[in-house]
Amino acid sequence: MFRFFENLVDPYEPYAQVDAPPTRLWPFLKTYARPFKRVFWAAGIMSVVVAVIEIWLIAYMGRLVDLIAPGSEGTVWSDYGWEFFAVGLFLLTLRPLLQVIDVALLNQSIVPNFGTIVRWRAHRHVLRQSVGWFENDFAGRIANRIMQTPPAAGEVAFQVFDAVTFALAYIVGAAVLLMGADPRLLIPLLVWFVLYAALVRWTVKRVGPAAQASSDARSEVTGRVVDSYTNIHSVKMFAHHDREIDYARDAIEKTRTALQREMRLYTIMDVSLVVLNGFLIVSVVGWALWLWSGGLASAGIVAAAAALTLRLNAMTGWIMWAVTNLFQNLGVIAEGMETIAQPITLVDDETAKPLAIEGGAIRIESLTHHYGRDAGGIDALSLSIAAGEKVGLVGRSGAGKSTLVKLLLRFYDAEGGRILVDGQDIRTATQDSVRHAIGMVQQDSSLLHRSVRDNILYGDPSASEEQMIEAAKRAEAHDFILDLEDGEGRTGYDAQVGERGVKLSGGQRQRISLARVILKDAPILLLDEATSALDSEVEATIQSTLTKLMDGKTVIAIAHRLSTISQMDRIIVMDAGRIVEDGTHDELLAQDGQYAGFWRRQSGGFIGTDLDAAE
Repeated sequence: MFRFFENLVDPYEPYAQVDAPPTRLWPFLKTYARPFKRVFWAAGIMSVVVAVIEIWLIAYMGRLVDLIAPGSEGTVWSDYGWEFFAVGLFLLTLRPLLQVIDVALLNQSIVPNFGTIVRWRAHRHVLRQSVGWFENDFAGRIANRIMQTPPAAGEVAFQVFDAVTFALAYIVGAAVLLMGADPRLLIPLLVWFVLYAALVRWTVKRVGPAAQASSDARSEVTGRVVDSYTNIHSVKMFAHHDREIDYARDAIEKTRTALQREMRLYTIMDVSLVVLNGFLIVSVVGWALWLWSGGLASAGIVAAAAALTLRLNAMTGWIMWAVTNLFQNLGVIAEGMETIAQPITLVDDETAKPLAIEGGAIRIESLTHHYGRDAGGIDALSLSIAAGEKVGLVGRSGAGKSTLVKLLLRFYDAEGGRILVDGQDIRTATQDSVRHAIGMVQQDSSLLHRSVRDNILYGDPSASEEQMIEAAKRAEAHDFILDLEDGEGRTGYDAQVGERGVKLSGGQRQRISLARVILKDAPILLLDEATSALDSEVEATIQSTLTKLMDGKTVIAIAHRLSTISQMDRIIVMDAGRIVEDGTHDELLAQDGQYAGFWRRQSGGFIGTDLDAAE
């Protein structure tokens, strides 16, 4: 039975992805609700049915009071025995069955699946965002919103059918019941309902913004805490424990203040509700008693009116909390939309095709990118690199080297100019195909918090175990990998490397990263200080591996240690976003320009770029 209801909706069913999701709340939720259309209708109908049955039970209890009036003891079973039997059978069989359907639609069909569909689609959307988009926010805050929004959306769907629909049907049913007994009993109920609706409106109007403020504050706490944990080595290295505590405390105090403002609203709501419900009980039951004392109503009507008002008294608090919880969760969703509903700005053209690599020739034409500012980045840069050519890239910090690499990988679309690979503008090719064609070893080798095997196979998930191990051997990583063991007892290639590879040394991370690129075997190779984290003995071996890896590939190597690129076919010197020198190592030394100055000042093969930048 559970599986039937759980499978009424498939949260992973195919859907049309959009680059710009709706930015208003209800249209945003509607996009996720489409697969639930039939389930929502069924849940709404069942909620009304359950409410009607409960009202009928109260009305029947009133009838029962009238039927067992004094003097009916001898005839009540003979006159109404079959009726009592039918009602009992209904309560023991059909009512539980209807309740099961109602609850199963909510608990099995809607709650788990609605949250899942929001989380699944939101995660897919966020992963499509550009690198620049992620660089402008805390990873912790993004993750927090992805995690908070789905359960909030599931809670909204639940409350709509468990509380709102049920409550509306119940109040309408109560009005019909009282009007059927005596139309005048409807007057105090209507007065109470108007006042109750006003209180709900007052509360909701203030709870929504207050809840969103609390959610924003919680996200900020998460972002600050995760930032401290992610950079725990820096925190400990600089002995800034107290500074991080103060940094988090500011956000925590902001969260406390926001929550205090929110909880004041709930206190006012509770007190007002008690007063309103007192009015409801006194007015409806008192009026019913007055009618009974005048012979205008039976004892059963008084009993039904009393039972109904006491039930409403108990329900109104729950309904109010459900409604405020509903809008509180809508506030959480609205906050999550600030991340989830942001449009994808770096998109493939509708006519984009996979990049067709022949030799890997690169031509850069008047490339300009300042990250939306007036300076920085690169400016009108032009460069041609032949297929299979090895080029070294040198320059002071801020010269534009990293920007050029990011544009080659199409992490950003250039503000001006273009990049062509084998004559194809990379903006007309799919992003994935461009990045499949490029292998990169970075100075800061960041690994996934998974096994060593998973990290190496990231270069080519279809590779065999033998190919994966061979790549590790070529990267001089196989031997140390076999000696690894994590806290769970997993060893070798199954050992977990920790967040960003924190359990490994810098050299070990670099070698695993290199093994990943070796396995990828892309025709274009980008090396950003690829051996910077290695000791001299391992570096000599890795340089030999890199030389073999570069064979037949187009290579761009960024280096501060000039000895690592002195044998390149050409060396490009960048400054202030432009190419200022271009030639072989010997040619550039003969020019006696920036490169020659770097070469003279380097210590142990390093440029000393910080000193140059300061000068």
